[in-house]
Amino acid sequence: MAVGHRLYGDGPEGVVVLIGWLGDHTVFEPMLDALDASRNTYLFVDCRGYGLSRGYQGPFTMLRYAQDALEAADELGWESFHVVGHSMGGNAVQRLLTLARERIQSLVAMTPVPASGVPMEGEQLALFEGAADEPANRRAIIDFTTGSRLGDAWLDRMVEGSLQACERDAFAAYLQSWSKDSFVEEVNGASTPMKVLVGEHDHALTPEVMHATFLEWYPQAELEGLPNAGHFPMAEIPIHLATVIDRFVAAHTQALA
Repeated sequence: MAVGHRLYGDGPEGVVVLIGWLGDHTVFEPMLDALDASRNTYLFVDCRGYGLSRGYQGPFTMLRYAQDALEAADELGWESFHVVGHSMGGNAVQRLLTLARERIQSLVAMTPVPASGVPMEGEQLALFEGAADEPANRRAIIDFTTGSRLGDAWLDRMVEGSLQACERDAFAAYLQSWSKDSFVEEVNGASTPMKVLVGEHDHALTPEVMHATFLEWYPQAELEGLPNAGHFPMAEIPIHLATVIDRFVAAHTQALA
């Protein structure tokens, strides 16, 4: 049986949505009402140790997450589908390309971690590794990646939601996977239609990072900036984000040969 997931909508097109490191599928709830649920069916997949997949055993890796997502799509009978991934999930959707490239009609990567990982050292590494046990570290990461411009109440809710969303050991293990594992050689040159979204206030995964990675590796990748957003556009600009995703999916909906 596939890992925990939530279905939204009843349309004929399948859209697999993969979560980021700091929250489970519920972080997408602000944008649900703006999604085209009559045209698409959205499959929100929680990775092992998160949300509806709490209690599932590891390995807690991006490869295992991609495999679990593919299994969930298989159980729904989806021969082809679209994929959307946020942050860590943006790394996992690239892993999906190594497993089922021919079945993926389009890919949307939101403030995504590249297939090369994100090398860290010194204070940055200590900040991220310490986030497994220190809520203040999670708060600092969320604040920095949203441009240090959002209110304390929102930041507090985001941190509390993150703590409730996942198991400590899973959280710590996924960091090692998405930050250190590289599989660029396996995906370089993939011609899947791809939309790469970057928030204008995300100080970590910037347009410069995307130009050096996604736009270098993927010939059909296009970069779009998200105004008035940082690293969590589903919470910051949910209606705009849902519109961007649905339009890209609609533009690339076709029967695969």
